[in-house]
Amino acid sequence: MASAASAPPTPNNLKRIVAASLIGTTIEWYDFFLYGSAAALVFNKLFFPDSDPLVGTLLSFLTYAVGFAARPLGALVFGHYGDRLGRKKLLVLSLLLMGGATFAIGLLPTHATVGTAAPVLLTVLRLVQGFALGGEWGGAVLLVSEHGDARRRGFWASWPQTGAPAGQLLATGVLSLLTAVLPDAAFGSWGWRIPFLLSGVLVVVGLWIRLSVDESPVFKEALAQAEARKAARDGAAEKLPIVSVLRHHWRDVLVAMGARMAENISYYVITAFILVYATTSAGVSKQTALNSVLIASAVHFAVIPAWGALSDRVGRRPVYLLGAVGVGAWMFPFFSLVDTGGFGNLVLAVTVGLVLHGAMYAPQAAFFSEMFATRMRYSGASIGAQFASVAAGAPAPLIATALLADYGTSTPIALYVIAAAVLTVVAVGVAQETRHRDLADVEPATVPAAETGPAAHSPAADARTV
Repeated sequence: MASAASAPPTPNNLKRIVAASLIGTTIEWYDFFLYGSAAALVFNKLFFPDSDPLVGTLLSFLTYAVGFAARPLGALVFGHYGDRLGRKKLLVLSLLLMGGATFAIGLLPTHATVGTAAPVLLTVLRLVQGFALGGEWGGAVLLVSEHGDARRRGFWASWPQTGAPAGQLLATGVLSLLTAVLPDAAFGSWGWRIPFLLSGVLVVVGLWIRLSVDESPVFKEALAQAEARKAARDGAAEKLPIVSVLRHHWRDVLVAMGARMAENISYYVITAFILVYATTSAGVSKQTALNSVLIASAVHFAVIPAWGALSDRVGRRPVYLLGAVGVGAWMFPFFSLVDTGGFGNLVLAVTVGLVLHGAMYAPQAAFFSEMFATRMRYSGASIGAQFASVAAGAPAPLIATALLADYGTSTPIALYVIAAAVLTVVAVGVAQETRHRDLADVEPATVPAAETGPAAHSPAADARTV
């Protein structure tokens, strides 16, 4: 019999939980992507004005990459306290940190005003952004995964994932509007600050929604069980979640990291680096490049829940593998279409790339959640996802820009993404299917015998509960 914690929530309650996760992730990704777009378009001139234009772009993307470096630290800290205190409290804190840092970027003096202090302050605020986002993702997807109907977990858990394209859509849309209505001089002088300052308003809305939801019932039950075990041991504390993750789930962490390589690298090449490549190598205007990402992000938002629903029917692995193989195969056609300079071809290139990316990104939330036990799930999912971002998403625009500067062609960039796709295919290929696992009943190592055979129900496996 299912536990009380695993009882399906009411439709209205689940929708409110999904909305709370989605609005928060949208705001946080808006903040994060806004920085990436600004790094490609204006930060090289405002904070690194003494450099060659392409070198200035590299330095600008370096501060962009610093945010990724802080994400593993955020994953460790938020994962630890999220597994100890609950998902909701940490999600509120992550939203405040991200929104505050983004608002402060909008107030920063530039190099022309304070000299080298400007890029230093920019880097510090970028570190805060990365730290907050490192803790946000795991909590947002777990809040939905642990509340949701197990039969449709892939679908419901994919909705927080739509926060990425929604944030990209919002950030790119605001920048596109501003570049369309403002002269270049005005945009470079003060217009770029407007979307960063808007983050303050968005955070207030996000907090109002996020504070209205309840803690995950699965976590509440697991916490009660942990307290009972602690009392039975005369107050002896449990092991730290990170210790349990590295001891019992290190293979799952490696699988999660490998699964993110193609997903993360392809995304930042398609959405961030493309703003540099299209405007410098393909001769496309800044406005045209932004509009193509804007349209593609809208399609990306729409297809993610569909991919998530498909993963409920056929499994997480087949959908994920389809996306990884598809992204790798699309890279040469992608750059060929961009090189034509035509707006329609640019939209097609980015849209198809993001649709294929969605096949990896949509099932990722449920897939990673189902790998770990409740009392170490926040830590495990966050560590696997965010440590990979240091090797994948962080250097992706840097590596792509450096390859373009050295070779003057897109071929090595395409090969770079293809290599990442191969790594992801290998990682997901050796992983177990997870879609039938019950988050509220037993540790994810215990799965139906029909999937993994009798060994899955060994006493040792069944003994490790939430």
